Amino acid sequence: MSTSLFLVQGPEAILADRAVEQVVADVRVTSPELEVVTLRAEGYEEGELTVHASPSLFGEDKLIVVRDLHQAPDALQLDLLSYLGDPEESVTLVVTHASGNKGKKVLDTLKQAKARVIEVPAIKSDRDKAEFVGHEFRRARRKAEPEAVQALVEAVGKDVRELASACQQLVDDTTGVIDADVVERYHGGRVEATGFKVADAAVAGRTGEALRLLRHAVNVGVDPVPIVAVLAQQLRQLARVGGAGRGRSADLARELGMAPWQVDKARRSLQGWSGDALGRSIQAVAAADFEVKGGGRDPVYAVEKALLTITRERNGG
Repeated sequence: MSTSLFLVQGPEAILADRAVEQVVADVRVTSPELEVVTLRAEGYEEGELTVHASPSLFGEDKLIVVRDLHQAPDALQLDLLSYLGDPEESVTLVVTHASGNKGKKVLDTLKQAKARVIEVPAIKSDRDKAEFVGHEFRRARRKAEPEAVQALVEAVGKDVRELASACQQLVDDTTGVIDADVVERYHGGRVEATGFKVADAAVAGRTGEALRLLRHAVNVGVDPVPIVAVLAQQLRQLARVGGAGRGRSADLARELGMAPWQVDKARRSLQGWSGDALGRSIQAVAAADFEVKGGGRDPVYAVEKALLTITRERNGG
């Protein structure tokens, strides 16, 4: 494996950035005066790599980062292939490639040259996001309760980079164990968190609380669309877990692409639900989804009607 050639491969941008930063930090341990150059696929001009890879007049080591090989023009690909045919000893080359077949010949050549490959897979599922959050807190040597991880994913989980920033904020601004109350204090007012609160109340059959939370959300400017999306997600998870049978939460989580805490939460919420009631509730939310996205005259009334259906079905009636 070459210690002067690196391939950062995968679509998760924040992990790719960290991988590049780590390579730079590692090389700087033995080369404090390291010169770092970043070349991007967009706007690349023929010969740039060759110019930057040429030996320095003063003999300093260089590290060249080539970003976005998956978008690279022919000129950049040809320059990379030429460089890899005769790499400079004083240069460390780091290439990032998100996905796709573009740049495949360069990828193959890097691997044949025994470049160190660093995988940065996409973080998509809630289970992946929960693992990411847990890792963020462990990196910072902070303990976080599972309920806090769950609450943070629910509140900020749409964007991984934003999720990382939220973890860092909690690390910087708090002390001790990070629990659900701390997350609620910092992120409980988020649109996503509001949607989960409405959905939790509805799925539990608490009609008054669900309607109160919905009206409060609307009064502070929350759009009904994400609330309906969370309702649909919660009900689908109940249906999937209910149909999956018994087994360890961790095993079912892997099978269903969920986080273990989501399986546990769904199992608790399933008490009092029948399969038919879940089906009718899912249909009601689908109708509300159509109305809040322009198919109806009153989006808020559409969500209220769906909530009333869900709580009625949950309560047997």
